[in-house]
Amino acid sequence: MLLNKVPQRFQKLILAYILLFFFLFCLSVYLSPEVRKFVQEIRTEAKPTEERKEPFQNQFVKEEEILLNAPLVSQLPELPRGCEVTSLSMLLQYAGVNVEKMELAKRIKKDPTPFQMENGQIFFGNPNVGFVGDMYNINNPGYGVYHKPIKELAEKYLPTQIIDLTGKEFNEIEISVSNGFPVWIIINTRYSKLHPEEFDTWNTTRGKIRMTYREHSVLITGYDKNYIYFNDPLTGNKNKKAPKPDFIEAWAQMGRQAITYSKD
Repeated sequence: MLLNKVPQRFQKLILAYILLFFFLFCLSVYLSPEVRKFVQEIRTEAKPTEERKEPFQNQFVKEEEILLNAPLVSQLPELPRGCEVTSLSMLLQYAGVNVEKMELAKRIKKDPTPFQMENGQIFFGNPNVGFVGDMYNINNPGYGVYHKPIKELAEKYLPTQIIDLTGKEFNEIEISVSNGFPVWIIINTRYSKLHPEEFDTWNTTRGKIRMTYREHSVLITGYDKNYIYFNDPLTGNKNKKAPKPDFIEAWAQMGRQAITYSKD
């Protein structure tokens, strides 16, 4: 070897320089952008599957039973048809918003289409557009309002927190309540599935809709194995209960309409 021809006193010094050069070369290769990117890709692919779950997977828990202490607000006597805005007032007050039912009744979007009967057919407003008819006087034609205008009104008070659960499984409502968030829903005054003859069909500016004069809105506050608990603005009962299977069927029959909120 060439190193053997070098005086012994210089051999160690030369060997040290060789090792230093090799170390600096390896370091420069590792720090190059192409190599670092390659190493990062290998590490990402090697991560266990459980470390790459969806952002909100398993974020919420569901208790076996729960009962929230949401405020009770009666729609009577001022709002005989104001169950929807009254239930919304309970939801917002529980969320810490100081708002009364009368303010919500004034601010809810309205569908001004007048009631007409022609050739045995009803022509009236669409609750998906806004409140239909007279909310204040039961002697005048009127109906109610569905979840979309209610959601839009709720967002004026909690702009980034309102969650639309419409169309979801009822289990999603239970999860929300279990985590401390009551849920506004549309149901009927029997809290069980209605017979087909209790429904009618209206003509609206957006086509025909199927409706029932038993339409109602409550605030779900709890559940257990057998019952759903809710604040009823019409009867004035706090944490009123109804059999769970019947309640869920009635809710589904009215279009699975539900909204709630979350923390910022």
